[in-house]
Amino acid sequence: MLAKVWTAAVSGVDGLLVQVEVDLALGLPKFSTVGLAEGAVREAKDRVKAAIKNGGYEFPARKITVNLAPADVKKEGTGYDLPIAVGILAATGLMPPDALARTCIVGELSLDGLVRPIPGVLSMVQAAADTGRIDRFLVPEENAAEAAIVRGMDVIGLERLDQAVEYLAGQQQIVAASVDIAELFRNRGGYPVDFSEVRGQEHIKRALEVAAAGGHNILLSGVPGTGKTMMARRLPTILPDLSLDEALETTRIYSAGGLLPPNTPLLVTRPFRAPHHTISDAGLIGGGRIPRPGEVSLAHNGVLFLDELPEFKKNVLEVLRQPLEDGHVTIARAATSLRFPARFMLVGAMNPCPCGFHGDPHKECICSQVQIQRYRNRLSGPLLDRIDIQVEVPPVRVEDIERAEPGESSETIRKRVNGARSIQGRRFADDPLIHCNAQMGSRLLKIHCYLDDGSGRLLHQAVDRLGLSARAYHRIIKIARTIADLEGKEQIASTHVGEAIQYRRMQHGEG
Repeated sequence: MLAKVWTAAVSGVDGLLVQVEVDLALGLPKFSTVGLAEGAVREAKDRVKAAIKNGGYEFPARKITVNLAPADVKKEGTGYDLPIAVGILAATGLMPPDALARTCIVGELSLDGLVRPIPGVLSMVQAAADTGRIDRFLVPEENAAEAAIVRGMDVIGLERLDQAVEYLAGQQQIVAASVDIAELFRNRGGYPVDFSEVRGQEHIKRALEVAAAGGHNILLSGVPGTGKTMMARRLPTILPDLSLDEALETTRIYSAGGLLPPNTPLLVTRPFRAPHHTISDAGLIGGGRIPRPGEVSLAHNGVLFLDELPEFKKNVLEVLRQPLEDGHVTIARAATSLRFPARFMLVGAMNPCPCGFHGDPHKECICSQVQIQRYRNRLSGPLLDRIDIQVEVPPVRVEDIERAEPGESSETIRKRVNGARSIQGRRFADDPLIHCNAQMGSRLLKIHCYLDDGSGRLLHQAVDRLGLSARAYHRIIKIARTIADLEGKEQIASTHVGEAIQYRRMQHGEG
């Protein structure tokens, strides 16, 4: 007999449907899996055989052929266990012929028939829903809440193989899983840190607010102990509230990478990733034998913080240029090419010199000018040009910290940032690929960033005096547009341009 079962897989972060065809034929007992199956899929036959027997069913002593279609796509992972087992039992007649119609099944099996969770379920269910051919999706119980995020799909959570068989045979009723998305957003946990904890450094906090409001990358340079890392870790707390589409995008990435926290069906706060400077380019960008999302993709819709920026390997930093420009990463292999989303805010922090104390009023720098220049040259000009805001973080005296009043809370700052982003949302309503000022190209700059005579003259003087590049010139205009948005102004004024220029005046220059 022949049975066909729909299942699903993940390619990159996108789901795709796969059909499992199971044929039971007369002949010597044999179990063959075809259809470009990788190691874990070929091993499924041993897990499936043990799970069927230990689940209380008779394993057919037939020649069993399992085909995974389409046959030209690599099949990886353990999610094929449950659909193969169900297909074998369906071919023996344990369930009605129409039991598997418009139904998709995924899950790993243990030897005793328990159904284990798998990564990437959200993408799988979304892909099945988009085809319009699937109405019901059977998943491991631990993946049920994640799968139920997708609307228009009956999601059935399973704990054991026999549960799946009895449900499909009509002998057991299982209530479809459901999740209240609005409740998830209402109950989103607050961040464990807050900007009110930062004393002093008002100029830097203002720069971070502008960066958050316009989606601008930012580089903080200063001696150790000035609060660079402390402020960077609080940046997500003032970023705009995560929308449902952004939450789904981010959750799909974490789900595909097997990194979704337990009991978290949907990520409703912006991610913050801070990899160590020893990370490889594959760890940062993504890749591996089975390509997985890297740190730039895990920071999608959030913040990628690179502390001690010049300590990162040069080749690692240079691979950042493409995602910073394009908002995605393409990983090419001989057989396929995968695309991972990577639209993030880059926040870098660095010392002014190798010893860290160049410019410190209290500690003497022991570095020579050659050492300082070599240290700063580890950051290439093209990379620095892609960082809109570059500011020096001054030292803060202990007495000033003690006297300073608590700063504004993250919630207060976030309200202003949300207001500026709302203006940008309306501005770019006809440009679906543009989400904030930092992503504007030259065409949009001409449309939305008109400078009057005074503003234009001020900017030209700054370009000549500071020796800024053409790209830096455009980035100053974008920053000025964001500052105007924070004030709710339609027209960019000289004061906005003047403040924007202050954010491009680091000592190492433009490179």
